[in-house]
Amino acid sequence: MPIKLVTTVADLHSQSAQLLTDKNGTSQGLVPTMGALHEGHAALARTAVEQNDVVVATIFVNPLQFGDATDLDRYPRTLDADLALLEAQGVDLAFAPSVEEVYPGGEPLVRITSGRLGEKWEGASRPGHFDGALTVVAKLLHYGTPGAGLSAGKAVDSEGAPGGLPAYRAYFGQKDAQQLALVRRMVSDLNFPVEIVGVPTVRSADGLALSSRNRFLSDDEREAALVLSRALRLLEERAKAREPLDLESAQTMVQSQPLVGLDYFDVVDPDTLEPLAENCRETPFRGEALALIAAKVGPVRLIDNMPLSS
Repeated sequence: MPIKLVTTVADLHSQSAQLLTDKNGTSQGLVPTMGALHEGHAALARTAVEQNDVVVATIFVNPLQFGDATDLDRYPRTLDADLALLEAQGVDLAFAPSVEEVYPGGEPLVRITSGRLGEKWEGASRPGHFDGALTVVAKLLHYGTPGAGLSAGKAVDSEGAPGGLPAYRAYFGQKDAQQLALVRRMVSDLNFPVEIVGVPTVRSADGLALSSRNRFLSDDEREAALVLSRALRLLEERAKAREPLDLESAQTMVQSQPLVGLDYFDVVDPDTLEPLAENCRETPFRGEALALIAAKVGPVRLIDNMPLSS
């Protein structure tokens, strides 16, 4: 079935409700994106389609999470290609609103605050980024709530029984690990009626994590960027072998690449994002952790991460 494009919240509600009714659906998935879609986004969409009767994808370049106006302006807008990719995965509905539709009174005076969890790592390098990201995610989660236009007697509960609302899930990539942790915490702390589903990072054949920013890398810079995933894989191998992670040697590997300027590289608790220094040096690694890395490769800032388990 061809994908439907809507640009207003009212149409999103009416069209998604109609799709649920037509399909006698008991579940709806939401895939929030900023467009410039690639295979990583396709994996999010495919997972959502596999798990839900109706799937909505959003395409919105959020100005609140860009500290630099130039960065906002150069962010690629590729709506036609994005719609084709989403349609190929089986997505039912695309919501591509204007800035005025999302922020009808201008930039919001009240915003979601990411707190201590959003002040470290990416938050330290990009102040205010996560406040802007969480604010728009909160709005998109509200917009995408299933059943807003369902007529009486058509709604179903999360198990598919009459009388409630359809199950509601939203899909985010593990590549943006800090954002995923923050969204999960926001949903938990503020009691949003939605399940957050993390989807594993998609990588190219050479190991580079897929990102809309990769298109700005020259051939030499792209080759240099592979050191990020190699260093993460090294920690993954040591963790699986229950060896000391020896984070310093992995950091040195990255720093030895002249085209790469390391911002941070550490091993943290997956939930709190606090460093696990005791697992990084002489002691054998045990348990679960997350390796986080960010670096500038030429003019392009890249992030990546790797879940670790012994």
